[in-house]
Amino acid sequence: MEVGLEKSRQRSTSRADVKAIFSLTLVHFIGDFYASFVNPLLPLFMERFSLTLTEVGLITGISRILAFIVQPSVGYMADRYQGRLFIFGGLLLAILFIPLVGLAPSFPLLLLFISLGSIGASMYHPPCAGMVSTYAGRHPGLSMSVFILGGTLAFGVGPLFITYYVQFHGLDATPHTMILGLGVMVFLLITVPNPGKKGFMNLGFIGSIRDVLGATWKPIALLWVIMVLRAFVGQSFMTFIPVLYAREHYSLVSIGTIISLFTVGGAISGLLAGHLSDRLGYKPIFFLTHGLATFSLYLLLVLPGNWVYFNAFVAGFLVLATLPLGVAMGQELAPKGKSMVSSLMMGLAFGTGGLMTPLTGKLGDMFSIRPVLMVVAMVPLLTTALIGLLPGKGLKKVP
Repeated sequence: MEVGLEKSRQRSTSRADVKAIFSLTLVHFIGDFYASFVNPLLPLFMERFSLTLTEVGLITGISRILAFIVQPSVGYMADRYQGRLFIFGGLLLAILFIPLVGLAPSFPLLLLFISLGSIGASMYHPPCAGMVSTYAGRHPGLSMSVFILGGTLAFGVGPLFITYYVQFHGLDATPHTMILGLGVMVFLLITVPNPGKKGFMNLGFIGSIRDVLGATWKPIALLWVIMVLRAFVGQSFMTFIPVLYAREHYSLVSIGTIISLFTVGGAISGLLAGHLSDRLGYKPIFFLTHGLATFSLYLLLVLPGNWVYFNAFVAGFLVLATLPLGVAMGQELAPKGKSMVSSLMMGLAFGTGGLMTPLTGKLGDMFSIRPVLMVVAMVPLLTTALIGLLPGKGLKKVP
């Protein structure tokens, strides 16, 4: 009898909790859906407030600092305290304040609305990502990829939605989009599970980091650097491709479509990469996607006309593929603090990469943006040397 119960428990822990994974993915989707409104509207903000490329980079840099760089502290709090405050408090800030950008009467108030919405985005990412592996069973790579798919797909659908909406209703009508998010929140309040308590109640922030990382801090630091450089490339292109093609007389909807194709490509590749990583391991996927990303980014910059849409999809497919792998590998290396490690790989790394985008804008003001992006496109190829130093974690195969 006891043997039968033990086998039943093993089977239950090997299966993913589909309902929980879906609810956490929907949190990720709806929050990032609103966060994605900012980039495709940058040309309109430039026109309304007479912004330079450096100031455009500042918008991205500040939003990335607040949405992602503060995530380790949020991850620590999420690992320490039980409850859903971080999840739903963060969602509410994003849903309420990002749509207010259309009413901003000045550049400082625009930054304020984006900042408050970005703080909200920093709150729901770590606890949700930390909970995914709890409900993932024996498919951590695929489950994390599904979760990341929610955010990446949001950044694909959101720009297309907001550009169409603004074209037909005007920039001042963006606050009306709050209604959709608030409706989804009602459903999530019923379905999102409650996070369990972690083991850091008696440890401070630094003590928790030491306890989480332990002897694995070196490979985690190396993985973090790779994720930062990946994020820097992705954020530079997502920030300045709209500006580049606006100057080349593409319509606002066309620009939204380009951004959507870039991010939808990443959503699809992230799901595929997560599935393959459960069978082949993480490193082969890192090598393949980073090795080909540089070529795809060059094609995006040099091929004219309608080729830009196809190349945007391919570039996003390769550049964004390894985001879920970085998170899943970090959790495998340091399983004691899943929320905190997730915040390092998905939050701090992404935010640090985004924080570097003002440098891309400054260089774009000095030399023009296209040649600067051509230099940035070389970075993924250079990271393959660092990938070779990663440990061979995750080389398991799923029967």
